[in-house]
Amino acid sequence: MIVKWFRGARVSFVLILALALGVGGGLARDAAAKQAQWVAAWGFSIQGRSPTLLNNQTVRMIARPTVSGSAVRVLIDNFFGTSPLVVGSASFAVRNNGAQLVPATVQPLTFNGSASVIIPIGGSMYTDALAFEIDAWADVAVSVYLPGAGVQASRHNNARTTSFLTASGSGDHTRDEASTAFTTTTTEMLFTSAIDVSSDARSAVVFLGDSITDGTATTTDGHDRWHDILYLRRLLDPGPGAGPKADQDLGFVNEGIGGNRVTVTVGQGSPAAVQRLDRDVLERTGIGKVVFFEGTNDLASGQVNADQLIAGMMEIIDRVHARKLNIVGATIIPRSNATWTAQMTAYRHQVNDWILHRARFDGVIDFDKVMRDATNPDIMAPRLEFGDHIHPNPFGYLQMGQSINMSLIDRR
Repeated sequence: MIVKWFRGARVSFVLILALALGVGGGLARDAAAKQAQWVAAWGFSIQGRSPTLLNNQTVRMIARPTVSGSAVRVLIDNFFGTSPLVVGSASFAVRNNGAQLVPATVQPLTFNGSASVIIPIGGSMYTDALAFEIDAWADVAVSVYLPGAGVQASRHNNARTTSFLTASGSGDHTRDEASTAFTTTTTEMLFTSAIDVSSDARSAVVFLGDSITDGTATTTDGHDRWHDILYLRRLLDPGPGAGPKADQDLGFVNEGIGGNRVTVTVGQGSPAAVQRLDRDVLERTGIGKVVFFEGTNDLASGQVNADQLIAGMMEIIDRVHARKLNIVGATIIPRSNATWTAQMTAYRHQVNDWILHRARFDGVIDFDKVMRDATNPDIMAPRLEFGDHIHPNPFGYLQMGQSINMSLIDRR
């Protein structure tokens, strides 16, 4: 099963992380069957419309679910559509390399028993459940054929994953195992916003955040965001006493959006966290916990002070708790780009003090402590930052993911 888990992964990174953790070969499977339930295993926030118009062509979106199971269903989204979305056909398969699929894994997806469906403007629809043995951390492909002309896709802007399109007018290639017809690449995630897996996983953890959660400055196709690192730590070394199959009993779902703010919507592409909380977080299947890491963009806007940001965070905490769910918060990391001011730094310290000592989070990750410079705590450590004085570099993301106390995630 390890071959499937790491198909398409950057093996060198995985091996380096495994060696750093001192991991042996213990990827145990639970011999005792549990009752399967639907759990969100992968997701991206739909945040706007793609500028590319699609015409009688096929998109092949690549995803990496985080739990194993025996059936899948896919959420196809037309939330930002300008017209009803006509899906001519769709398929699900294990990805081999590029747009190429593993032979004999291609299976048709249906909608209420039909190969095609029309999804209204602003709507979304799950495919029917598909019996499909899927392994955690294996790349899968969702192929969708759009028979119409001038189709504008709802999208996640920068998925940091390479997906594929056929040429305009090329027709239905959803069943193609070969990559030949898929002549164009994209790092947008088109139409596909969630994959649920029927699994004995106990729940999903949803990561609500901005570009630092979305993955700005991480490696395209490298899967090296901070929560990816956390997931790999858990996959490779569940820890003493964790029990059988603890390595994959939680789905990890990324709901970060670049530029996102807690309190203020930034155009069509970045609905405020308080606005998108239900759609992107609380409505995810089998959710058990939220990890919330935002706030820097509110302060950077100059439109929000510390008290206003805290009020927005309190609203999110209260709404998550109202669903009987746990929420873990995180301190805001240093920022020092050209438009950042001393007043913004003062607000950041005020908000972080509240997060650490008075907020009603069920646990806190102190990312500020991890990322700040030892001699100047108001800037990011240069070795950990990307160069824009806003985002971590891949090594910074690695440090963030390694710093998290696993009990914050594992605790029910």
